Amino acid sequence: MQTLIFNTTLKTVILFEGNSDSKPFAELRNIPTVKVLDGFYEVIQSDEFEKKYPILRVPISNTNMFIEK
Repeated sequence: MQTLIFNTTLKTVILFEGNSDSKPFAELRNIPTVKVLDGFYEVIQSDEFEKKYPILRVPISNTNMFIEK
């Protein structure tokens, strides 16, 4: 089981290999949203021109997502 923490204020995502006490697998910035799609979470990043594009998909079945402010 992996853990995804999405901070809506800082616009960051941290993906952990296990729970949030384990080693971070990925740390991403400029993340305006995480979409919930059919079977997976899709992490969307924006660039300096405010163009948004998906950069990561993780399966919902083995990922706990926490949303922080």
